[in-house]
Amino acid sequence: MKRENPWLNLLGLATLIMIPVSLWAIFIYAPIEKTMGVVQKIFYYHVPSAWIAFLAFFIVFLSSILFLWQRDKKWDNLAYSAAELGVVFCSLVLITGPIWAKPAWNVWWTWDVRLTTTLVLWLVYVAYLILRNYTSEGYQRGRFAAVFGIIGFVNVPLVFMSIRWWERKQHPNPVILGKSGSGLEPAMLLTLIISLVAFTLLFFYLLPQRLRLENMKDELGEMKEEIMESMER
Repeated sequence: MKRENPWLNLLGLATLIMIPVSLWAIFIYAPIEKTMGVVQKIFYYHVPSAWIAFLAFFIVFLSSILFLWQRDKKWDNLAYSAAELGVVFCSLVLITGPIWAKPAWNVWWTWDVRLTTTLVLWLVYVAYLILRNYTSEGYQRGRFAAVFGIIGFVNVPLVFMSIRWWERKQHPNPVILGKSGSGLEPAMLLTLIISLVAFTLLFFYLLPQRLRLENMKDELGEMKEEIMESMER
């Protein structure tokens, strides 16, 4: 039995503190936006969810390269664990986006370039998970998934740069890394930073937990193989 990681416990405690702080900042500290009203507060969930999805898919990309290079199962497990969390957070992006879009644009969904590329990104990594679950175990599965994860990451910069590269769009221009700098009031910017920190801590707390489950599944599989071999003797 592996001992508890004290750093993971500390990370969990920090996450437990930051999530209520972010809720306080979003609903009490941050001012209500004049044009959109209270619905604009979805922004503080929408943007961090997108950031975590991008981060998770980058980990898939990097871990896939390391797996192909070193052929170490730990990188394959890390890529798989990060992909699952990335799909969860990307799903949150696709859920919060239409909720925000309805009062802002008077439509739940429009085939705007940012929305469309985000949907494609979600479909790519859902396909990645399906590929893993319906391919026989072993190095071959890891190799197929790694190649898919590397190619799929091409869509991440496409999503990020879509509202900068395409002129005809409905999605608003970036307010953080735009040409004129931040378009947010200081209180709004601070609230967004707090939310980003809370979401990032949550992700890095969940990732080792998911990875631990995957490693335990591998250990259980090895134990079953050893038992079957001993019974055949």
